Amino acid sequence: MSVKLTTSLSQRLVLTPQLRQRIEMLQMTALELTDLIQQQMLENPVLEEVTTQEEAQELAEKIIDHLASEASNNLDAATAEAGESEAASSNGSGDLEAATTYVADAEPGPVGETGATEFEEDGGADEAARDSFEEIDFGREFQDYLDPGYKTQEFEYKEDAPTFEQFLTRPPSLAEHLEWQLHMSPIEGQMCDVAECVIGNLDADGRLNATNQEIAEMGGWSEELVEEARQAVMRLDPIGCGARDARECLLVQLETSGESNRLAAMLIGEHLMELQQHKLPNLSKHLGVDVETLVKEVQFIRTLDPYPGRRYSSDEPVLITPEIYIEKLDELADEHDELGGYVIYFADDGSPRLRINATYQQMLSQPKTTKEERDFIRDKMRSAVDLLRNIEHRRQTIYKVVESIIRRQKDFLDKGVQYIKPMMLKDIAEDIGMHLSTVSRVVNRKYAHTPQGVIELRRFFTEGMLNEEGEEVSTRIIKLKIKKLIEEEDSHNPITDDQIVKILAKDGIKLSRRTVAKYRDQMQIPGSRERRAVV
Repeated sequence: MSVKLTTSLSQRLVLTPQLRQRIEMLQMTALELTDLIQQQMLENPVLEEVTTQEEAQELAEKIIDHLASEASNNLDAATAEAGESEAASSNGSGDLEAATTYVADAEPGPVGETGATEFEEDGGADEAARDSFEEIDFGREFQDYLDPGYKTQEFEYKEDAPTFEQFLTRPPSLAEHLEWQLHMSPIEGQMCDVAECVIGNLDADGRLNATNQEIAEMGGWSEELVEEARQAVMRLDPIGCGARDARECLLVQLETSGESNRLAAMLIGEHLMELQQHKLPNLSKHLGVDVETLVKEVQFIRTLDPYPGRRYSSDEPVLITPEIYIEKLDELADEHDELGGYVIYFADDGSPRLRINATYQQMLSQPKTTKEERDFIRDKMRSAVDLLRNIEHRRQTIYKVVESIIRRQKDFLDKGVQYIKPMMLKDIAEDIGMHLSTVSRVVNRKYAHTPQGVIELRRFFTEGMLNEEGEEVSTRIIKLKIKKLIEEEDSHNPITDDQIVKILAKDGIKLSRRTVAKYRDQMQIPGSRERRAVV
């Protein structure tokens, strides 16, 4: 064995920090991007935020400077024109001060005043006497000054974002609701501590999966005390939380309501499995009770809740802030417009508007700045420029993706979900000339405010299949058809998957029974046997 030095040529893809940041920013939501910007502002002194007061001040200065320049140009032109006209009519005996007086008098005075009348009698007086302030197109002239921060000229910002009054508050959790009742009850001392431990071990359905022995070992209590505390918790609202299965939960609810001696209690305690399988004729023969009586008991059992904790343990509401607004302007809609009159706005989400501090730029050219300081400023300025470019790249990419989606889904935006077209991520990637993974990052966790409501961008993408006419039909439309058929069925004679296959075949949609069952399961719709109503 020996040690040798060798050289070799190879090519490999290396992700620079700038490229890595660009990729990560594509999949960020607006709130995550705001957090990143705030962090970068803390780490990079070159970056600074443009405040609202500075924007208003800079806008006012730009408007004043522009108006002063326009007024000066108009005054010089009118003075020169009036001087030439006076010289031509009086062979050079005119006075420039008189012409200036005409202009000054003609601007504020009404038509009946002497100065305006004399000036109007002169040639071209109407154009010179017009108010130049009213002739300024502020949208065109000052579009560069409306936002002194870093922004793209082709993008507009939607400022009517949801207010804080519309935000949802967090509802109390199941544990908080039970503990509030526990502390309001006469339960005190060690029993209250054990009950709190029981509540802390409940799952989202209100079930207690831990055994009495496990809970007793947590605090050194006796198992009898744990069972007593569990029984007390089960009788708090919602009744049944702390039970170990559905049978015990339902029986506690019957006991609390004073119905423990009812036939329903025996059916739950001894024949719950037969009830779930709808074997009422067998139960009728076994118990010696007519079917009508069993039907009444089953209907009463259905009023009970086997999962009492779900109403308090649902997922916390999440505030969805649309990042993109898609609106239709009828005046822009024509046959030559690819977007059908739709325009795209970016919501003003309150994220900081950044710019590079001018003080640090000046320090680079000052002779007293040391080499270490110049290197530090250059490094921070490169980082700041990369951040601004990546923010801009993110906006442009989102804009291109949304624009391509609108071109393909105009019917859906106009008429509703029944007209959504099958569309894959690769279709958008090929349309805008980007990689499939880039499009996937863009549509992930981003929402758009559309005429059909607030929709996640990923919801626009659905698979499809060809019908008998060769048209591509979205699987979402097929699911809606299946759901509508089930909703309109006779509850006493529910429609089966085979019957759904035959009905869809009449509409030109050929599916197998297994595919129908798969779509039904995805929509969380039970089978025909479970949907059958007891008569």
